[in-house]
Amino acid sequence: MGTTYKAVQVTKPGEFAVAMKPMVEPGAGQVRMKVEACGVCHSDQATVQGLFSRDWPRVPGHEVVGRIDAIGAGVEGWTVGQRVGVGFLGGSCGYCDFCRAGDLVNCQNQAFTGVQSDGGYAEVMLAKASGLVRIPDALSSAEAAPLLCAGLTTFGALRNAPVKAGDLVAVLGIGGLGHLAIQYARHMGFEVAAIGRGAERADLAKKLGAHHYIDSAASNPLPALQALGGAQLILITAPSGKAVSETFKGLRPGGVSIVLGVADDPIKSSTIDLVFGTRRLEGALTGNPATGDATLRFSALAGVAPIIETVPLEQAPEAYEKMLRGEARFRMVLVTKNGKGRAA
Repeated sequence: MGTTYKAVQVTKPGEFAVAMKPMVEPGAGQVRMKVEACGVCHSDQATVQGLFSRDWPRVPGHEVVGRIDAIGAGVEGWTVGQRVGVGFLGGSCGYCDFCRAGDLVNCQNQAFTGVQSDGGYAEVMLAKASGLVRIPDALSSAEAAPLLCAGLTTFGALRNAPVKAGDLVAVLGIGGLGHLAIQYARHMGFEVAAIGRGAERADLAKKLGAHHYIDSAASNPLPALQALGGAQLILITAPSGKAVSETFKGLRPGGVSIVLGVADDPIKSSTIDLVFGTRRLEGALTGNPATGDATLRFSALAGVAPIIETVPLEQAPEAYEKMLRGEARFRMVLVTKNGKGRAA
């Protein structure tokens, strides 16, 4: 291991720069990772545009897979050479009220990876051991990277939703989140309806596992959902408050819409639709490391895989812009010289 490593960091809003950063030893409770792959996520805007923090320079990236290179004091259960991952949540504190109640996702002292601390657009990264996720040997590092955010978010929402095998689950949006949600829903035993824009997405939706395809560009998807008997769950993966509003009455009585895509426009719903249908509207934010372990293990067992395009680390700015323009099919992944995204 040398004395420096390469990183692509943000120096001011919207401006990337390649830098050689000094190698540092992991502190107490941390491990140092040699990064092999890092997904490019829409949430990286929080760093690139300074939406959450203006502590520049900062290395973005929170879908990080690598191998432990060094272990700090007090870290137990992890070994040098082990392949691990880190998602958006950088690691819980273990002592706040939420942690003590078992809610590690809402830890009050948890930093976001690539926002308050340097992330995975780099050859090396420091990570809190409490945030690490195990990577199965069956998954390549490049395949595993998007599962640490897009995969974990959709899998966790489906796994924790009040639905049973055979229930109708609608996935709104066939993009970075939606193309994984359709696969998970099918393998979990649900009847799956995919809602996308354009007839050309019908074949893809069916290949991913959808039983039904609803073209929202042709007409309002509400009547189609109602014709299917109503969904027990609508998983909103597209960033659109309007889409949430338009499909809400497509829920069966007692059904729930879970919003994963963050949008600027408001969600509007009649109190009659809420009360007389006993319908619910919820949001879901990623998941804890144990759910991350389950996500990757389930993905390996069921053959769920993201559709990815890999590029070298140095092309991070171009990959980010392609993602932002909505041209990624469906996840951009940066790979480094450490492993080029290969499996163990």
